[in-house]
Amino acid sequence: MTDPSLFERVGGQPFFDRLVDDFYDGVAVDPRLRPMYPEADLAAARRRFRMFLAQYWGGPTTYSEERGHPRLRQRHAPFPVDVGARDAWLAHMREALDRSAAGEAEQAELWTYFTGAADFLRNTPG
Repeated sequence: MTDPSLFERVGGQPFFDRLVDDFYDGVAVDPRLRPMYPEADLAAARRRFRMFLAQYWGGPTTYSEERGHPRLRQRHAPFPVDVGARDAWLAHMREALDRSAAGEAEQAELWTYFTGAADFLRNTPG
């Protein structure tokens, strides 16, 4: 028997739906981050991020089925991601994670991933 995935431990898709919605509620009013999302609303971005996180943490593979390999650096390359943008992104994610129902161990695991991913996606000095 294998250990349950983080996706299972946090309650599955509903957890990631709430996390992403809370995160994007902050992004929607952030003057640094909002311009990086060209859509008039953030519905498509929310959906993509929900699918990506669910798949990454052991849920359905819908993201790859619909969009292929994540190619995170390539997909973020058109947008200047500097230290300020990274920090703003992380602040909104931290707030969303703090509001979530994830346990301490799951929050720590998620936060470790988010901080590493945010650093990885930096593509502009400063």
